[in-house]
Amino acid sequence: MTLRTARRSSLVDQVIDQLRGEIAAGAWPVGGKIPPEPVLSETLGVGRNTVREAVRALTHAGLLESRQGDGTYVLATSEMSGAVRRRLETAELIEILEVRRGLEVEAARLAAARRTEADIAAIAAALAERDAAWAAGEHARFVEADLAFHTAVVEATHNQVLTDLYRDFAATLRASIGAAGNMLEHADVPHGPIASAIEAGDAPAAALATHSCLDQILRSTEKRDAAPV
Repeated sequence: MTLRTARRSSLVDQVIDQLRGEIAAGAWPVGGKIPPEPVLSETLGVGRNTVREAVRALTHAGLLESRQGDGTYVLATSEMSGAVRRRLETAELIEILEVRRGLEVEAARLAAARRTEADIAAIAAALAERDAAWAAGEHARFVEADLAFHTAVVEATHNQVLTDLYRDFAATLRASIGAAGNMLEHADVPHGPIASAIEAGDAPAAALATHSCLDQILRSTEKRDAAPV
């Protein structure tokens, strides 16, 4: 951790800024637990009431969640990501998938133009893990591997705003990938053409392959929603 002793002026604001900084830097990842109140109090050199107020403020902002008897967990990396998460929690699956398509098609196009050798290797490794998980019938592993593949593509854009936005979107994407996987009834949507087009530096082909992939998932979703109950 990079926390430092706080000065005495505006202690709560200083603690808020430092805690926010640790969260944004990934020292405490989304889904993970932050240090307990006594540890933060000692590390920062402030009273426990000050820490409590700062945690309460970040909880209200949507970055943290206090769980009775368990501790405080990171929900989002920023106020924006907290707002995105809250909005997506009430969104329809079809709406989430449409936004996914917009983000991922543009990401594939940019990735094909900007990818490095390291990016190509990361995408290939994620694709191999995704295919292996699908072949093994391990649904939870497949969902994580599929998201890792798409995240690797987004990271290959080297556009930090797009990458941050996609990461903020990740928790809801995880749920949408899982739901889409169930809806496709084990008819996997091949992702190899996306990886191949990015490796070849063919931006139009990468965008087209990604659009085709998400279109297939969207059609499956629409078909399910239209089916009689």
